[in-house]
Amino acid sequence: MSKLVAVFSYGGVTKKKGEELAKKLGADFFEIKAKVPYTKEDVNWTDKSSRNVKEQKDPKCRPEIAEMPSLEGVEEIWIGYPIWWYTHPRIINTFFDLADLKGKTIHLFATSGGSGINGSVKELEETYSVKIADAKMM
Repeated sequence: MSKLVAVFSYGGVTKKKGEELAKKLGADFFEIKAKVPYTKEDVNWTDKSSRNVKEQKDPKCRPEIAEMPSLEGVEEIWIGYPIWWYTHPRIINTFFDLADLKGKTIHLFATSGGSGINGSVKELEETYSVKIADAKMM
């Protein structure tokens, strides 16, 4: 069974957790990267004009991804991300939009300084009509 851990990480915490998980699972690892990388100023949630704030306020926003992994033959996928504004970064929506997840078992994991993952799970299940097998904070 082919497994993949796909992670979006800004500060490196989520990437590290994803690499550890991939090693534990014997899965391939893929880092989801924005076509236009995020800067420190972009993720300043206290600045109402920052990229992060603008993207998170717009549920239709889909930041471009630099490249997508091949999901051919992948049966299980773990998707990891930091929690931004109590949910997933909008780039995760881009990933779901572009990925063919039909027939795959989907697991989610997130990192956060204080927010949970439940809102993100609900939003992704409703938006993409998928069932998330499990989700946890790491």
